[in-house]
Amino acid sequence: MSRRKLVVGNWKMNGMQAALDEVAAIGARAAQHPAVEVGLCLPATLIAAANARKGGAFIGAQDCHMQASGAHTGCLSVAMLAEAGASWTIVGHSERRQDQGETDADVAAKALAAKAAGLGVILCVGESLDVRDAGNAEAVVSAQLLASLPDGAAADWLAIAYEPIWAIGTGRIPTMEAVATMHAALRAALASRIGEDAKGMRILYGGSMNGDNAAELMAITDVDGGLVGGASLTAEKFAPIIAAANGVVD
Repeated sequence: MSRRKLVVGNWKMNGMQAALDEVAAIGARAAQHPAVEVGLCLPATLIAAANARKGGAFIGAQDCHMQASGAHTGCLSVAMLAEAGASWTIVGHSERRQDQGETDADVAAKALAAKAAGLGVILCVGESLDVRDAGNAEAVVSAQLLASLPDGAAADWLAIAYEPIWAIGTGRIPTMEAVATMHAALRAALASRIGEDAKGMRILYGGSMNGDNAAELMAITDVDGGLVGGASLTAEKFAPIIAAANGVVD
């Protein structure tokens, strides 16, 4: 099945107002490749301002809370994010799971809340180096996916991002064979839960994708795009990844 490539930049805790020029430049490059869906998940402080300069990209958030309101100091509801202009959100990023102790149940609840507010969701799963070295990566990550998958999961609002945690920001990546094996395992896990709709759900690769390896990674059968960290902070570095998703050398 042909799936439209999805390439999303996760700026993490980076970006001040001066970075809006890069948002505009990335949006302009995205507009040159309309066959690719391009987004930037930005710090909440930039979402509203970035919407005015997003060009051909969408603007997303990096997290959300599962409750609509209440005594949750420092958190943002999906309604707040949508009002600011986010149309997608990441949930379950490894840094949230590790640093904030988020559980699979938390991730599923956040995904459902985002869906109810009309936001697209990128749900992250991945393994540590210990799990990889023990030879249990596919089983562990597939189980994490199924435990994090919300009720009503469907390809029209949900995408999965596979993060080999040990590869994030390190420049290291699994072999292409290992990436293919993991993405195929995740597709099979999805099929066990949602049936035929699994064929249409996009599975992104999220571990140190850059302009040099993007084309090879996205040529893998079950790799439908990327969740990109450091290489998404500037148009100069992100543009070749967008082009690679469109089968173009930038």
